[in-house]
Amino acid sequence: MSEGGSPELRFDDGKDAQALRTIGEVAKALGVRQHVLRYWEQQFPMLQPLKRSGARRYYRPEDVALVQTIDRLVNREGYTLKGARQAIAGGMARQGEAGAVAPAAPSNDLLPHLKAIRARLAKALEAA
Repeated sequence: MSEGGSPELRFDDGKDAQALRTIGEVAKALGVRQHVLRYWEQQFPMLQPLKRSGARRYYRPEDVALVQTIDRLVNREGYTLKGARQAIAGGMARQGEAGAVAPAAPSNDLLPHLKAIRARLAKALEAA
């Protein structure tokens, strides 16, 4: 496990960790079908694996980390594709060392405001 709590993606192909991976290798490692990865490429503009002759896709380590992030948001945390795209593009989700996703930390200015809202909601529930 990585520090972020997400299992680190491991490939059993003997390649270096920084090696390029085919769509088949990435799909097998994540347990996601290849057509899903191709669809995610259409839905997430930031996911752009290298394409070589014959449109053969090669995923860089950062592409694999992004696919892992998308998979976690959509298939484990219940985000819609639109919500996951917005979370990634807007910085609401960040990648840890091994591609783990964690919510962005709230700013110090926001925390007192949120606590005040929580206190008002608690009072409203008591009065009801």
